[in-house]
Amino acid sequence: MMGTEQVRTAFAITATGSREPGGDDRSNTAIITRTKPRTKRPSLYRVLLLNDDYTPMEFVVLVVERFFNKNHEDAYRIMMHVHQNGVGECGVFTYEVAETKVTQVMDFARKHQHPLQCVMEKK
Repeated sequence: MMGTEQVRTAFAITATGSREPGGDDRSNTAIITRTKPRTKRPSLYRVLLLNDDYTPMEFVVLVVERFFNKNHEDAYRIMMHVHQNGVGECGVFTYEVAETKVTQVMDFARKHQHPLQCVMEKK
């Protein structure tokens, strides 16, 4: 969920009803505060694949191509990074998108009887 920050603009209204920015006449002045919400950028999450000794490399390439919209060369490079380093980043997304991708990958791997693990972490 996105948070908001408040921006306040103050105007002084004198007894005659005219608006004066800042409002120096304090005796007959009322302050009106107007707030404008400012949207805050959502937090981002990295989606990571974890290496295992059982999932075939070709299957990992297929997963990266299918669920992360990577071309074959990029998918192969990510798969090799996972294979050599134990973990590799497939993309960075908002919470809901990252959660969906993790679920899709895990379901697809289970359906094909592979122990491939996919996790997300806050960036």
